[in-house]
Amino acid sequence: MTTYSDTGRVLISLTCSAGQVTGVQVNSERPEVSQLLRGRTTPQVIRMVSSMFALCGHAQMRAAVLAMSAARGEKCNPTIDQEVRREALREHLWHCLLDLPQLLGHVELKQEFVLGAKAIANGQRDDLYALLSDPSIQGLRMRLSEFDDAQISQKLLPRLSARDSLLAWPRLSSEFCRHPMWKDAAAVTGAITSADDSATSFFSARWHARFDELTNWASGHDVAGHVGTVSAIPVASSIGRALVETARGLLMHEVVMDGDVVADYLIVAPTEWNFHPQGLLHAQLFGADARDRDVLQQRVSRLVTTLDPCVPWELEWA
Repeated sequence: MTTYSDTGRVLISLTCSAGQVTGVQVNSERPEVSQLLRGRTTPQVIRMVSSMFALCGHAQMRAAVLAMSAARGEKCNPTIDQEVRREALREHLWHCLLDLPQLLGHVELKQEFVLGAKAIANGQRDDLYALLSDPSIQGLRMRLSEFDDAQISQKLLPRLSARDSLLAWPRLSSEFCRHPMWKDAAAVTGAITSADDSATSFFSARWHARFDELTNWASGHDVAGHVGTVSAIPVASSIGRALVETARGLLMHEVVMDGDVVADYLIVAPTEWNFHPQGLLHAQLFGADARDRDVLQQRVSRLVTTLDPCVPWELEWA
């Protein structure tokens, strides 16, 4: 089977002058894998998607299948896909118990992660709920309030169904896939979209939202609209669109079919929302204190880890 190793990267370039950040460039340099899907048959697309995406693989696969089905006229109302949801919850758990402790200067909670991942895989909600109630994990949540250097200054992309998306974007385009916009502005997607207001610390709100999605599942909540939700709708004859709420945010696939062959394929990934050139990173870093480069680099790392790109990232000083 052919493998696809070029994942691309997110490149962040900072220009500093007189102790301030005077320039911020954010570029998502991800390969346009959708181009590889054009001219392929449905079975070929399914095989290729399964090998292209190491992260959110189930979500990408489900989006591809639903989009091609919608192109044949099959609608899918918003519903929780349990396999996609388990994948997303495991990613939340990884970030909350392995990445977050490092950001806060704690030791990774590796044993807790293994136990939590097992509980998610086996559908043991009570076990995960008990784990999340452990003082060591609650202590992490309490420390989040110490980091309030980044207020929510961007629009938050709401949770949308495929039908809702047609009102905002009747058709997708290659340019939109590279730089998606919500109501003519860059927007943040993923855990946090229900956060209330710009007075809330972005860092704290994003991480609390991840914990909340884990707790919601552990508490037995299965309401469509949250992480793991899938939907699809025919856009026009032989054109279908699918939406999936992943751990990182909204994923959209739109496909144009010519019989059983893909004539065009468009993908809007969460990374393109969250690392938009005029998005949250630009808003938070432009004008920031640059007198101590190490402190500034830590702030960048904290923001990027919180936004969670699906590809490696690099910081360069212009």
